[in-house]
Amino acid sequence: MRNQLMFQIPGKGLTVWRLYGLFNTLVVAILMGVAGFLTVFFEWPSFIYYIAIAVVIIVGLTSIWLFPKIRWNHWRYEVREHEIEIQSGLFIVKRTLIPMVRVQHVDTTQGPILKKYDLSNISISTAATTHIIPMLETNDADSLRSRISILARVAEDDV
Repeated sequence: MRNQLMFQIPGKGLTVWRLYGLFNTLVVAILMGVAGFLTVFFEWPSFIYYIAIAVVIIVGLTSIWLFPKIRWNHWRYEVREHEIEIQSGLFIVKRTLIPMVRVQHVDTTQGPILKKYDLSNISISTAATTHIIPMLETNDADSLRSRISILARVAEDDV
């Protein structure tokens, strides 16, 4: 029942993940177009066309529709007084607890696509690695970054 207390990524995050999927599909379509051109140029068997079309359709359906929806449905995060919990995954659910005393610094990042949708990513750095909470509303990301920073300082003072 703990998952009900955790926060979900905003709906605009799903739109951005679908946009990223569209870009991936366009790259695959270009590559399959090159394969189609080479099929004509070198007179390869015509079934290569059908394979190329099937690949573009499968990549499009999975990277634009299926994977972003699954990712959005299963991404959760929660910031508590002593730890940050991040959960993701469908078949293999990964739950990460980051103790506040381990947090070294917190950043927000925003590329051009995220900026257009008023979203930001939060990067939480520890000595071992960096954890990311993606696709948060920019105002929420800024206030969450400040909150984590304050809680991390308080946790350090307690140690």
